[in-house]
Amino acid sequence: MRHNSGGNAYNAALLRALADLGMVTESCTVDGDWPVGSPADRRRLGVLLTDIDDDGGPVTLVDGLVALGAPEELEAAAAAGMPAWILLHMPLADHPELERRALRAAAGVICTSSSAAADLQQRHGPDLPDGGGIALPGTEPAPPAAGSEPPHLLVVAALLPNKSQHLLLRALATLTDLAWTASFVGSDTADQAYASLLRGETERLGLWDRVRIPGELRGAALEAEWAAADLSLLVSQAETYGLVVTESLARAVPVIVRRGTGATEALAAGTPAGAADLPGAAVELEDDPEPLAALLRRWLTEPDLRRQWRAAAEVSRNNLPGWDVTARAVLAILGLAAPGTPD
Repeated sequence: MRHNSGGNAYNAALLRALADLGMVTESCTVDGDWPVGSPADRRRLGVLLTDIDDDGGPVTLVDGLVALGAPEELEAAAAAGMPAWILLHMPLADHPELERRALRAAAGVICTSSSAAADLQQRHGPDLPDGGGIALPGTEPAPPAAGSEPPHLLVVAALLPNKSQHLLLRALATLTDLAWTASFVGSDTADQAYASLLRGETERLGLWDRVRIPGELRGAALEAEWAAADLSLLVSQAETYGLVVTESLARAVPVIVRRGTGATEALAAGTPAGAADLPGAAVELEDDPEPLAALLRRWLTEPDLRRQWRAAAEVSRNNLPGWDVTARAVLAILGLAAPGTPD
């Protein structure tokens, strides 16, 4: 993974939360051309999986981005009595046989969303190991966004075709009679041709004075974008969860997601059971931007809808689970207890 991603953010936050609970953790980076690395990449992984001082305590978790494309290395670790667990953010759909073998060799699988778990069960049910469960992402507390005038739309996602920023640009091009601005924040090196296409489309559609595409931002620059946001969007063709959705809700910023993706689970993460209003909406999308444009036009022209979504987002913000909940879920799946936890 050569750009910041929800999976990377999950892994880092989980390690911090486990350490906060008193667990001893170690993070090992395995460079390589994953999800199916070169022979040299896989050899390095194999050494890491078997070069463990096993005193009966260590548990090895391997990100699915690495593990699912390296079944031989997981099989060797299992044969050596050191089977690894897979932390699965998304499937390896292009290599189902590699994925199947890796799952068979794993000690268990921890999925980071219900949609990932359902997909895995549908495609590999009989081959799944007995151990496993779901550990949904947590959320870091954040200050509520102040918003902007005119309303500011924020898209935080790597510039990749799957993320469908091009479809959103086409939708926005039909809304130039209304006041708004937008930022598409995300890595522009992951797919440079697509990033160039988006910037070219921004010019061609006459949106250059409304839409910023600054590339990947971090730290204060990213926080400034969040503070200015009134609405965020994640309309990817496929998402197993969409961590950016809950990051948005943590700031009381409502979200539009694509119906049928795992982002719908994230949209409801902080909504109390039985609540009537979601903090945004899930829109049915294919190749036509009109449904998205129509929903955005409603949001931009109906103050009551904006207030309703914002109020629901503020409710969600106060009900989102923290990363400590995720860490405890992982420990429960692994059959471990944090130091000081009563038996």
